[in-house]
Amino acid sequence: MRRSKPHPIRNKLDLTDSSQVRLVRKRLKLSNAELTAIVGRIGNSLSAISKEAALQRATELPEPAEVPPAAVIASATGGEQIATDAAATAPAS
Repeated sequence: MRRSKPHPIRNKLDLTDSSQVRLVRKRLKLSNAELTAIVGRIGNSLSAISKEAALQRATELPEPAEVPPAAVIASATGGEQIATDAAATAPAS
């Protein structure tokens, strides 16, 4: 007799299937350690894993933007004030 091949459950992650793990890691941009930690904590539901990965990304602090020195900021705002003062004192004809 021929047996039909068992179909995997679509909403569960099978950690023994390396291609499925690789695809999930690539889609969620996770490392092996991060993925196994999430699966150990949350379970193997794909929706729960993706929600947890999004939550982890949201809680990470972004890199601070490079702020120019205070002298550069002061000179930039001072130049704008001079331009607006000149426009305000010019007579309207």
